[in-house]
Order: sequence, then structure tokens, then C-alpha cells
Amino acid sequence: MHSMSPMGMGNMGTMGVMGGMPPQVNSGSPMTPAGGVMTTTAPVFEQSYIENIFRLNLGKVGTFYFTYENNKDWNAKVYTGVLEAAGRDHLIISDKASGQRIVLLMVNFDYATFDEPLAYQYPGSIGNPPTTRNCR
Repeated sequence: MHSMSPMGMGNMGTMGVMGGMPPQVNSGSPMTPAGGVMTTTAPVFEQSYIENIFRLNLGKVGTFYFTYENNKDWNAKVYTGVLEAAGRDHLIISDKASGQRIVLLMVNFDYATFDEPLAYQYPGSIGNPPTTRNCR
């Protein structure tokens, strides 16, 4: 005699007689009509986030504009220096004259300017696409 599980399925196991566990599927993975997962070899591109743009331009001199809310001494501050490192939540610049390094939090970042062309790779493109406009 078979014992009954709490679900009333008898001795058929956790998924029953129809099959095992469903396959692990990455979000957005295409599936076949039979329910199989299709493996694709989609090209991997770095996404166009500000930290990735900064990483492509390490070593360049830039001017970085920051706003600090609720600060009665100074609300906005401008930093100029060599871009040394960039993370998701910070960037590090250095002042060549003083040798000082500054860690700046991206939560306060407004924008940056550079006096030279920037390396930029848009997601899905390979290399730097040719520039078609003159900014002078």
C-alpha cells in the first residue's frame, strides 16, 4: 500500500510522474515550443554607464562638477585632475601639482568636461564609431 503525501499525490514524488524539476532558465532566455531552453551566444558588450565611460578614459585630465545638498559652507564644488580610477559609486582623480588624490562619490556627481576627445563605446558597437560632427 502506498502512503499519501500531504498533497494527496500518493508515492509519486515531489513533481509527480510527469517529469522532474523544470530547467534553470536565465532571464530572457528563448525557449523551444517543447519547453527546452535554447542556448545562445549573444555578444557581450559593456553597457553605457558613466563609470564605464570613465574607465575608457583613464589618464585623461578632466573637470568634474559636484553638488553637495544641505551644505551651508559650499553647495557645489569643481575638481580638476587626472582620472585615475572609476567604480560604480566613486571616482579617483589626482592633482599633478600637489600629488593629492581625491576620492569622489558618484552620488554627488553632476557632469564632467574634458579638453580632448573621449574614448566611447556604445553598447552593441565595436570600437569607437567614427565621429561625423565637428565640435569646434
